[in-house]
Amino acid sequence: MLDEDVIRPLIVINLIFFALEFIIGNSFTNSLMLSSQHFLTEPWRLLTHMFLHNQNSLSHLFFNMYALFIFGPLVQQVVGPKKFLQIYLGTGLIAAIVANSYHLLLGQTFTGLGASGAIMGILGVMIILIPRMKLLLFFFIPMPLWIAGILWFILDTLGLFGYGMGGVANIAHLGGMISGLLIGLYLKKVKKVSVVMRY
Repeated sequence: MLDEDVIRPLIVINLIFFALEFIIGNSFTNSLMLSSQHFLTEPWRLLTHMFLHNQNSLSHLFFNMYALFIFGPLVQQVVGPKKFLQIYLGTGLIAAIVANSYHLLLGQTFTGLGASGAIMGILGVMIILIPRMKLLLFFFIPMPLWIAGILWFILDTLGLFGYGMGGVANIAHLGGMISGLLIGLYLKKVKKVSVVMRY
């Protein structure tokens, strides 16, 4: 499988998890979601939380899978399926560790779920490799990817201080994006990965 497309299988796994959450309910979700209380005793949650989404919010699943479907192939085409999967899971893991560590330092308990940390990691890689790619921020504001990245970073930073939507793991987003930016820099500077696109 790792020599072929890994994006569709990732989306299918997310859909299966969502269906199981809907069918089985909170017991399934609670046993696999990220939790600071189970950080050391149940480390598999660092992985499984990436495939869970809020069962009461279809939009949570939709927007994450939409981003994976739209942006994932661009990175996979450059680095290959195996490396893409490593980046996706790796940045998601880093996002989870950063989120847990942040809340631990604040003396807070933390639970989280969703693919957003990994998605932000992929976007971080793209910002470095394809910075001038045009996109529609919030579906209607055209701008280069690097500017959109700055705005996302600012919004998530503000979210840490209580501004913006509640219930969003802003620190996980930032952890995923920063790790993706660093991986992008490594690919560009060390591995000499380049992307030629018309703008």
